[in-house]
Amino acid sequence: MTPARAAADATETPARGDLAALAAEADMGGRRPRGGVGALLSGLAIAWSLFQLWYASPLPFSLGIGVFNDTEARAIHLSFALLLGFMAYPAFKSSPRDRIPLTDWLLAATAVSAVLYLIVFYGELATRPGLPQRADIVAAVIGVLLLLEASRRAEGPWMPVISILFLVYVFTGPYLPGLMAHKGASIGRAASHFWLTSEGVFGVALGVSTSFIFLFVLFGALLEKAGAGNYFIQLAFSLLGQFRGGPAKAGVVSSGMTGMISGSSVANVVTTGTFTIPLMKRVGYGPVQAGAIECAAGVNGQLMPPVMGAAAFLMAEYVGITYADVVRHAFLPAIITYGALFYIVDIEAAKKGMTGLPRSRRRSFAQGALKALLTFCGLVILAGLVYWGLGWTKRVFGDAASLVALAFVVAGYIVLVRNRARHPDLPLDDPRQSLVTVPDFYEVARTGLHYLLPVFILIWCLMVEEMSPGLAAFWGTLAMAGVVLTQRPLTAFFRGERRLAGEWKAGLADFFGGLENGARNMIAVGIATATAGIIVGTVTLTGVGLVMTELVEFLSGGSFVLMLVLTGLICLVLGTGLPTTASYVVVATLMAPVIVDLAAQNDIATPLIAAHMFVFYFGLMADVSPPVGLAAYAAGAIAGADPMKVGWQAMRYENRTALLPFVFIYNPEILMIDIAGPLHFLVVVGSCVLAMGAFVAASQNWLITRNRWYETVALLVICLTLFRPSIWLDWIADPFVSLPAGQTYSEIAKTPAGGALRLRVETQDASGDTVEKVVRLTLGAGETPAQRLAASGLTLAGSGDDLIVQSVRFGSEARKYGLQQGDRIRAVLVTAERPSPYWFAIPALALFALIVWTQRRRRAAAGAATSAARA
Repeated sequence: MTPARAAADATETPARGDLAALAAEADMGGRRPRGGVGALLSGLAIAWSLFQLWYASPLPFSLGIGVFNDTEARAIHLSFALLLGFMAYPAFKSSPRDRIPLTDWLLAATAVSAVLYLIVFYGELATRPGLPQRADIVAAVIGVLLLLEASRRAEGPWMPVISILFLVYVFTGPYLPGLMAHKGASIGRAASHFWLTSEGVFGVALGVSTSFIFLFVLFGALLEKAGAGNYFIQLAFSLLGQFRGGPAKAGVVSSGMTGMISGSSVANVVTTGTFTIPLMKRVGYGPVQAGAIECAAGVNGQLMPPVMGAAAFLMAEYVGITYADVVRHAFLPAIITYGALFYIVDIEAAKKGMTGLPRSRRRSFAQGALKALLTFCGLVILAGLVYWGLGWTKRVFGDAASLVALAFVVAGYIVLVRNRARHPDLPLDDPRQSLVTVPDFYEVARTGLHYLLPVFILIWCLMVEEMSPGLAAFWGTLAMAGVVLTQRPLTAFFRGERRLAGEWKAGLADFFGGLENGARNMIAVGIATATAGIIVGTVTLTGVGLVMTELVEFLSGGSFVLMLVLTGLICLVLGTGLPTTASYVVVATLMAPVIVDLAAQNDIATPLIAAHMFVFYFGLMADVSPPVGLAAYAAGAIAGADPMKVGWQAMRYENRTALLPFVFIYNPEILMIDIAGPLHFLVVVGSCVLAMGAFVAASQNWLITRNRWYETVALLVICLTLFRPSIWLDWIADPFVSLPAGQTYSEIAKTPAGGALRLRVETQDASGDTVEKVVRLTLGAGETPAQRLAASGLTLAGSGDDLIVQSVRFGSEARKYGLQQGDRIRAVLVTAERPSPYWFAIPALALFALIVWTQRRRRAAAGAATSAARA
């Protein structure tokens, strides 16, 4: 999607077909050739999806055929991405869209040849690691150059420009001044590092794209093809449309639901925005406001588990934790940021004096409450029956329990489709409609409950069965494929229609269309993760990450808060114009180690996941921020508004999202870290929700009515107190007590498995100076303290208070904290005996209640004065 095209102002809402083309060009390429070439393009995309399904399934290992190792699978994955990239993405705006020029065929063939070179000569390359021959170098140079060209086409100029700058840095290291200098690399060494090993292009990011990301994107494509996108939107609108600002609130909720499985901010904005933005404009929101609300909601969909724009799988690899842990850490912040946007929408509606839309069916409050209670109870009972019922089948049926569970799911699916067939299909909204009524929630809900079964299977496999993300996504995608293939003919059968052959054909067409769309959605992601490998390879080859640490520390003048601000700004710049996955890879590689290192040197033992969530949030905000925020261009095109104004307004709404990363660093309890029990959990959740509410009220200058200046200041103080309650207590009593290093092992023995051990370590920084820093290691299980410490990757030597790091396991948590052999343990930090910092929440809540009371009185007085004036 070119900014010029997306930025074109419109006097009316664009046609639905134009918006679909906008999303398709952004995520699947703008080229749609016809005839045999078009069929070939579709066939290759379908073949890619089928290959990924085969690779993720247990069949290759069961049958003993078609088993691919990691190198082969990544090479085939990238081959498909490059081949389809040159076929689907035109080189220039003037390039033809209805045919593929000969030059693109040649570039595609050459790029695929350079990738498959690794498979054809895999044996020879394995016998001479680090000693590339001329043919190896030629293949590597051609591969990298064509990868950069494919990246330019699929993602715009920013990703290749950043990658080229890093490549230039690799070769010009000896000629650079001061801290920037390094010994450089020869063309042979660089070729081997970037192309022939797993340190560069074929590294972790491409591996995650191959193993996990593709199937989740395919799952989302099939879900959308089945009609679930429209269902989620209509469901949210039926639930919230009767409230003031209802269409905007529905846009927030539906963006959260579709964004959970979407890998693209732009696609999320376009999918939900075609429905919600026209509705928002019709109920009183201005075009800029409507576009900005949808832009913020669509981008924040990438923060919502379980997919998080595919960053969840990469985080699990980079941080060294399970995928389920990433979901657990990310869930509360995502809910809070969506709740805050929901509140912002309500404030904007209150400022304009909006009212809700009429309902197509009215129920009394008692009837609605009773039905809601029965629905909730039914869901709880169903969840209990499913959980305990499946557990019962495991005990009784043993290995056959999976077949029994499958029979239950199929029976439930048939019942739900039969219920759907008794009701008309959900209509698409007509933006030209002058009056909108809100459909009944229960009538809408029962037409699409069968869509939730594959989602349930996916989550069950991930969270309960604890399968790998790839295998869980395989079973979820298989279930989703079954829905796409059968829902049309089953619905027609239950409606008594006789001609079912056409419905079977339509279902088959939807299935293959979903396979094609999933693969085409993955073109840019596959290319982006491969291109990001160039940046990752540069970091490992030159140590430029240490340079970033020194640079940020120098520019901040030693202020840790300013360090965080600078890091966030750098993440915004690095994420500019990049898709979500590539943005995370870049900022996590360059900036996450900066936060960890600088925090440790400032005696802040930041968990690794907190640093990665920090950079992820700021990198993602680049999709909103002008001048290149692609989501803002898409929302502006739908709303008929200036995309720059949409971007700036969305940034104003997104300031709540920019606040949360700082909370991650100073109070990681929001990430569900170090939670002592249920009561502690409830206190953390309640404090964070109220803190975000106070911040939104302060930033929007409105709580119940317009704030006085001193109320805004008080709300900011309340926000700070509730988000970081220890800030005031730390002035009175230190949070930790420093004990001699000799007590390290005794403290390990007292700490439960999964608990944190904080050590003060003497080490050397990048410039060779001796510094002290505090690290936070997660202790594992083991019979002895040494074994439990070794689980975090650290082995100590010495006795008494003279403990020295003997070894640090590669890829471990200790290595990620920058610990190295020869470092000295100076002290072990234990939690001090002091009152709970949440006692300070009591005066903060009292002040909050006082502001609410005064504003309610002020609003009532203003309403009485208005009524008197009218009388």
